[in-house]
Amino acid sequence: MPQAKPGSYHGNKLHVKKGDKVIVTRGKHKGAMGEVVFANAESQKVIVEGVNIVKKHVKSNSAAGLQGGIKEMEAAMHASKVRLLDPETGKPTRVRKQIVDGKKVRIGVKSGKAID
Repeated sequence: MPQAKPGSYHGNKLHVKKGDKVIVTRGKHKGAMGEVVFANAESQKVIVEGVNIVKKHVKSNSAAGLQGGIKEMEAAMHASKVRLLDPETGKPTRVRKQIVDGKKVRIGVKSGKAID
């Protein structure tokens, strides 16, 4: 059996992917809903649109035409803090994988319907 890289989790797989509608289940943003903008399986981090907003101080760069200042942006959070919204019920659900017609698809546990 191949060994996972140090610091990795379950062979670098995520239950969510870019474009999924999710809800935050833990932390100070609990209950916030949004769409996954970025998902990194190696670091197990996701960025959710409109959630976990931080202020970043940006230095100006006249060569590139960038103006400096304080910009607000979404910060990454751990993927275990978000749950996929079931398209059938609109409630948070766990995900299992199943082979349907020779293709592996994600199934919402609450409704039993395919997600995608």
